Amino acid sequence: MVARTFSALQHRNYRLFFAGQLVSLVGTWMQNVSQAWLVYDLTGSPFKLGLVSFASGVPALVFSLWGGVVADRMPKRRLLLMTQAIMMVLALALAADVFLGTVRWWHIAILAFLLGTVTAFDGPARQAFVVEMVGRRELMNAIALNSAVFNSARIIGPAVAGVVLATVGAAWCFLLNGVSFLAVLAGLYLMNVPAYVGAAPTGSALSQMREGVSYIRRHPVVRPLITLVAVSNMFATGYSALLPALADGVLHVGTVGYGFMSTAVGVGALAGALAIASLGAVEHKGLILTMGNLLFPTMVIAVALSRSYHLTIGLLVLVGLGFMTQNATANTLVQTTVSDSLRGRVMSVYIMVFQGFFPVGSLIAGSVAEKLGVPAGAASGGIIALAYALFFFWRAPQIRALR
Repeated sequence: MVARTFSALQHRNYRLFFAGQLVSLVGTWMQNVSQAWLVYDLTGSPFKLGLVSFASGVPALVFSLWGGVVADRMPKRRLLLMTQAIMMVLALALAADVFLGTVRWWHIAILAFLLGTVTAFDGPARQAFVVEMVGRRELMNAIALNSAVFNSARIIGPAVAGVVLATVGAAWCFLLNGVSFLAVLAGLYLMNVPAYVGAAPTGSALSQMREGVSYIRRHPVVRPLITLVAVSNMFATGYSALLPALADGVLHVGTVGYGFMSTAVGVGALAGALAIASLGAVEHKGLILTMGNLLFPTMVIAVALSRSYHLTIGLLVLVGLGFMTQNATANTLVQTTVSDSLRGRVMSVYIMVFQGFFPVGSLIAGSVAEKLGVPAGAASGGIIALAYALFFFWRAPQIRALR
């Protein structure tokens, strides 16, 4: 069982990638938590919380398709080295802004937009690079382990960030994030990657982009999967932008309590990722996807209604479990369906809806919270996502049948 859970780690390049990501993503989650808290501390506005989150995701909507074309045209390791180095510089710039005492909420919004732009090119390359490291046989395991790394960091990072925020301030979280990028850069540099032999580009970048979008539109499996991810991430995930406001204004638990609320989501997501990794090449993936798609928004609504901190922690664990079950399975089904030559472009659309639609939902949630209160802002997206999940369950039986 243990060997099957970690089977992708038999590949040296993936081990380097795995270790580098674990360190770097702890820093990333420290920055995510600290950045949201700093914006709320500077403004006291749920709407501005949603606006900064929106700024970070707009580039995914605008540039991800271009990122997919670039990922299909150049060596993915080289592209990742470039994007990770730029991300490190942006984190250090934010740390300097806070240390100097010059930070304003709109500075954070601008840096979030720049980071989102880089991520729009980093994401498709990262997704498409996984199959180059491990092959198709280990792909589902590697995707699940990537999710496990992400959510291990989501457990460690927010908990550490809560303590660092309460003791020495947000600037140190941003500085530590900047330093953490050295781990992933080192891992990428040390990999043994064969000389790049890509297919010669046919047509312009724009025509290649259209080819990828056309493939998705025509495909009877990929299209509904990406639509499901789009709706879920536009609406159900909006609650996460309001976690600082829920912690401070509803549950009254402060920075440390907020850190542990973020950590609870990571605990559930990590449990889901490890469970999926242990299943190996399991059948009934469509049924697993459907279960996660129903659990996730249901628990978001429950979090919005809760007025008990300890109950909320438990519910957030289930939020993370549902989120991971849905998205890791959807990612695997998409990647194992598409051809190698289209993977970067198809995954760029997946990332566009996965990352780019989330801040749109955050902006909506923040707007609703500003007018009707934070619980209503968090619940509204969950209700819409649950309604679509029920509709999807009824209208897409072919997805439930996927094996």
